[in-house]
Amino acid sequence: MEILKLENVVKTYTGNRAVDLVSFAVPTGSIFGLLGPNGAGKTSLIRIITTITRADQGVVYFNGEKLNSSHPSQIGYMPEERGLYKKMKVGDHLMYLAQLKDMRKPEARQKIGDWFEKFEISDWWDKKVQELSKGMQQKIQFIATVVHQPKLLILDEPFSGLDPINTNLIKDEIDNLCKNGTSIIFSTHRMEQVEEICEHIVLINRGKNVLEGRVKDIKESFKEHLFKIDFEGTIPSGFHSKATVVSEGDGTITIKIPGRAQSNEVLSYLLNQGVHIQAFKEILPTLNEIFIRQVGEEVA
Repeated sequence: MEILKLENVVKTYTGNRAVDLVSFAVPTGSIFGLLGPNGAGKTSLIRIITTITRADQGVVYFNGEKLNSSHPSQIGYMPEERGLYKKMKVGDHLMYLAQLKDMRKPEARQKIGDWFEKFEISDWWDKKVQELSKGMQQKIQFIATVVHQPKLLILDEPFSGLDPINTNLIKDEIDNLCKNGTSIIFSTHRMEQVEEICEHIVLINRGKNVLEGRVKDIKESFKEHLFKIDFEGTIPSGFHSKATVVSEGDGTITIKIPGRAQSNEVLSYLLNQGVHIQAFKEILPTLNEIFIRQVGEEVA
């Protein structure tokens, strides 16, 4: 089941196709990476999903229904450019934003209070937004995005301005929300963060789908049959006929062989030659490497 599904979505601005027949599906209860270089069309897609703008062509489905004006109340969107009113008190500001999402005052106050307790910031209620650091404002923006318990959460660079401790705090809350059924679209330029927390991704470039699928499957499909071996002893001179040596170091060697079947032969050969194998691991490409490769190919 998908919480969100796009079919051949098109959006044009003054003759320029910002979104060009994009299709993808976000599985319910997953953390989904929406990736792409600057100007790829990610923001245009988010604006369509949140009904800020409409697609010129194509169909968007939310929770099995065609996207309509009732759905934004079930979506939480945290944009990269924050939208807090600097002179408002934090508590009043969050109450105002919660009521815009159709929450009643008593429920909003209780939910906001719960989040304040969780983040240990109960004394922030009467502080003005402008008195808070960028990282503190980020936490307030996060609360504003999730307080109405949306079915779909869209996070655009959610860790910007956060120190490592607060980054881990927000990561944990994202994980908890997902475990409790919230579907999450995560947009960032930090590929290592995507690799760490996302199960599925779509890569957009020049308004088009470039890549889509499970992170694990994508990494597997881009592998180059590289293997790293940590060892004790001396690699025999005849080893070069068994595998292509990519790099060698002190007690480590990286090789390229056709596949895992041949890797067993390589291991057997080394063991028979008296080499003590400490570790043998296939090297899969990182998402950052795949991103650069795919986007570079598109540009070329």
